[in-house]
Amino acid sequence: MNRSGMGGGQQAYLVAMEHLRAVARPVAGEGARGTVDRAVGLLAGRTRCRLAEAHQYLLRMAANQDRDVADVAAGVISMLDMPEPDDGRGSPVPALMTPPGPPVDRATEPWLAVVQAVLDVLPGHSALLTPVRGRDGRLIDLVYAAGSPEATAPDGRHGWQLVGTRLGEQFPESRDSGRWEAYARVLETGEPAEIGPFAVGEGRCTVRVHRLGSALFASWVHHRVDAAGSESERIASTELLGNLGWGEWDLVSGEVRWSAQVYRIYERDPALGPLSAAETEAMTVPEDVPLRLAAADAFERGERVDITCRVTVHGRVKHLRSVVDATRDAVGRPLRVYGIVQDVTARESSTRRLAEVEQQLAEHRRSLHAEHELAARLQHIILPIPERPVELPGVKVAVRYLPAGQENLVGGDWYHAAALRDGSVLLAIGDVAGHGTLAATTMAQLRYSLRALAVTTTDPAVLLGHLNRITCDLDEERPETAATAIVARYEPDLRRLTWAQAGHPPPLLSRGGRTLPLPRPSGPMLGVVEDARYECAELRLAIGDLLLFYTDGLVEHRCRSLDEGMDAVIRTVDEAVAESPGQPLAGLVSRLQQANPDDDTCIMAVRPTTGLTQDLRAYLRSP
Repeated sequence: MNRSGMGGGQQAYLVAMEHLRAVARPVAGEGARGTVDRAVGLLAGRTRCRLAEAHQYLLRMAANQDRDVADVAAGVISMLDMPEPDDGRGSPVPALMTPPGPPVDRATEPWLAVVQAVLDVLPGHSALLTPVRGRDGRLIDLVYAAGSPEATAPDGRHGWQLVGTRLGEQFPESRDSGRWEAYARVLETGEPAEIGPFAVGEGRCTVRVHRLGSALFASWVHHRVDAAGSESERIASTELLGNLGWGEWDLVSGEVRWSAQVYRIYERDPALGPLSAAETEAMTVPEDVPLRLAAADAFERGERVDITCRVTVHGRVKHLRSVVDATRDAVGRPLRVYGIVQDVTARESSTRRLAEVEQQLAEHRRSLHAEHELAARLQHIILPIPERPVELPGVKVAVRYLPAGQENLVGGDWYHAAALRDGSVLLAIGDVAGHGTLAATTMAQLRYSLRALAVTTTDPAVLLGHLNRITCDLDEERPETAATAIVARYEPDLRRLTWAQAGHPPPLLSRGGRTLPLPRPSGPMLGVVEDARYECAELRLAIGDLLLFYTDGLVEHRCRSLDEGMDAVIRTVDEAVAESPGQPLAGLVSRLQQANPDDDTCIMAVRPTTGLTQDLRAYLRSP
C-alpha cells in the first residue's frame, strides 16, 4: 500500500493493523479446524468459561454422541452465532415473523428452550410472555415462558424461576394502567410498542414489547431518577455493575457494617443486621470448610485473603468471592477488618451452562431451520441497528453497519451513542483487529466495559486508558489482541466536542461545503502499550456541521492507498452536501460504500441540532 504523505503515527497504525489482521484472520479453506475453533470461541463467550474448558467440553460432547467433532461444532455455531446484545437505545425494530406453533409447552416446542438459552446469556431484564385469555377472548393475564437472569419479580424470583408465574400477580398495578391495553394491541396487530417511562417502586421504567408468534417478547429498561447523582449513588451503581459489596468489622468497638449490596447478595433483610460468624459458617457448603479454615490461617499470618467459596442461601448454592484485609497494630494484631464480597455464581456455573447447551443442541438438530430463523429474529430485537437517526441531547446520530462480504467472517467493529447523566452525550466507535470469534468477543467486552466505566468518568482520555488496560489484560489470554477506538463527549449547551483516539482513523468534519479530517491527538492503539497515555482535543460545532466517525473498512483497501480511499469518501460527502445541504442523515450515510468488501465497516454520522453557546447566551441576556 502506498503511504506517501502520511504521518508517522498513521503509517505505524496501518502497519500494525495489517500485521494483526494477518494473525487473526481465519485461513480460507481451513475446514474442520476453523469450524471447531469458531464453536469453541462461541461456547466460551456465551457461557463465560475459558477457551480450554470449552474445547474439552466440545470434544466430550462429540465422544458422548459418537459424532465427528466438526459436525457437533457446526451445530453449536448455527445456534449460538448471534451478536452480543446492545443497550437497546436504538429506534423500534420491525415486528417478528411467526415462529412454528404456539409457544405454550416447553416440552413439545423445542424453540422455547432456544429462547431461554439466548436469554440466559443476556444482560438486562427481558422475558417471553404467553397470553391468558378469558372466555370472551380478552387478555386477562400474561405468563412467564422464559426470562433473563436479571429479570426479577417483587417476591424475589428471577430468571427461570419466573417461568409459570403470572405478570398480573407479580405486578398487579400494571392491570390498572394503559400498559395492559398496549400489550393486547401488540398481540393483535403485531406492531411493536414502547411504553413509558412509568413509576416502578422508587424508580422509573420503560418497556419495549414485540410479538413473537402468539407470545410477547418484552424488555424493561430502568431509569435513574436523580440525573445529577451523588458519590454514594455512583458507588452503589458500581456495586450493582460488579455484583459486589463491601463490609467492615471494627474489632475495638465490635461494630459490623455491610453495604446494601452485601445484604442483596445474601438475600437478607437489612433490618436484621449483618450475619454473625456462626450464621456465616452454617451457610458454608461443608466441602468448602477446609478452604475457609486455610484462609483464616493465612489471615492470622498477616496476609490478605482472596477466596471463593460456596454458600447456601435460601436453598440455593451461590459462589461468593471474598477479598479481606485488615488494619493492624504495631505487633500485627488486627484492629479493623474490611473487604469486599462478590457474587461470581455466573462465572462458576459455566459447566452447568455447557451442559444446557448440549441439551439445546439435541433439540436444535430436530428443528434446525426453524430455530435458525428464530435466532435471526431475536438478533434484530436484542441488537437493533437503528433504521432512523437517533435523537440525543443536542445532536442527531445516524448509524450504518456494512457487514463483510463473507458471512462466516465475524467482525469486531462497534459503536456507542448514549446520553449521560449530566446531560452530555457519549459517542464512541472502535475496531478490534482481525475477524472471527476472538474479535467478536473482544469487541463485546470493550463495548460493555465502556458503558460501565462511563458511570465513573466522562473524560474520553481516561476512558481510553481504562480500555487499553482491559485490552492488555485480554492479550495474556488471547495473544496479539489489539484494537483502535475513538471516544468523544459532546456538551450540547456549549456545542463542545471533546475527543480522544487510540490509533483510529480521524473523524471527518464537513463545514461550509468542505470536508476535512480532524487533526488527531496523540494516542497509541489499545493493547499495545500497557501504560499508554491519551490526549484530548476540543472542537466547537455549529448548526449545519456534519461529523463522520467510521472504521477503516470505509477507506482502506489493499489495492489502493489510504489517501485514495479517504479522497473518495470526502468527494461523496461533498457531493451530497452540495446537492442538499440539509439532507437527512440517513440518506447521506446510505451513499457511503465500504472500500474493502472483506472487512466490516461501521459508520456513525453526527449533526448538532440545538443548544445555545455561552457567547450567544450572554449576548441574548445583555441589555
